[in-house]
Amino acid sequence: MALTNFIPAVYAAATLAALDTALAYGSEGVTNRDYEGEVSDFGGSVIINTIADPTIETYTAYTDMTGGNAASTPQTMLIDQKKAWSLDIDDVDRAQARDDNDFVTKVTARAAHLLAKTADAYVAAQMAAAVTPGAEVTVDAASEAYDLLVDLRTSLSQNDVPIDGRWVVVTPAFHGWLLKDPRFVSSGDALGGITRSSGVVGNAAGFSVLESNQVPNGPGAGAGKLLIAGHGIATTYADQVTKVEALRHPTKFVDRLRGLHVYGAKVVRPTALVARDVIGA
Repeated sequence: MALTNFIPAVYAAATLAALDTALAYGSEGVTNRDYEGEVSDFGGSVIINTIADPTIETYTAYTDMTGGNAASTPQTMLIDQKKAWSLDIDDVDRAQARDDNDFVTKVTARAAHLLAKTADAYVAAQMAAAVTPGAEVTVDAASEAYDLLVDLRTSLSQNDVPIDGRWVVVTPAFHGWLLKDPRFVSSGDALGGITRSSGVVGNAAGFSVLESNQVPNGPGAGAGKLLIAGHGIATTYADQVTKVEALRHPTKFVDRLRGLHVYGAKVVRPTALVARDVIGA
């Protein structure tokens, strides 16, 4: 007997919701979802038009203004990443489960976690390719960790990046350094699981601080990690769980659950990202 209570549309939505809460680099705020509604299936693309800044000039009475055309520079975000998961469930094993729906929910939640790790690493790689971190720096004290965030903040301000909405993604080790500095405001029990579910662990130097194991390796010769800071305007991300199915195996007493996740990411404003290659992070 197949999973009679399995509703693909319901579990597809549940899988996507669980996946989003597990993201760090791909979470709301770190990236923007401005073009999420444009994603329909794998192999598509989204054309993003960046409007040129208006011309600022001195006005002289009765004199023609120079003006400027509202020219746009198109960028293409490819929805070219496709990741699938599948799991076979034998009738004998399923008979031990009290509730088919509860069992499937747990399976899809685990699939979402693994898909999120893969998607997060992809988004991080897109960001890493768009920034120039400069020389390697070493952090081996709590004060040095906090001071590094201040330097990242300064770089963003020099690039005219909006103050509200800034974030930085750090490794667990770097988070450990910050916890030893009283200037770091941790997201403890008072904030509960709402903030921690999306990777946010606190605030420091004007950043929402997110912790992730998907922080990419630095480009330097040392064993550094690339700590990236920025604003949600820098990177756009779109994804969709396009398929979640339950199939009956033709030659076994087995149901197969499977799903497909498609997504793409594009750094559209690289000046809204900064990074440091950090040894000791």
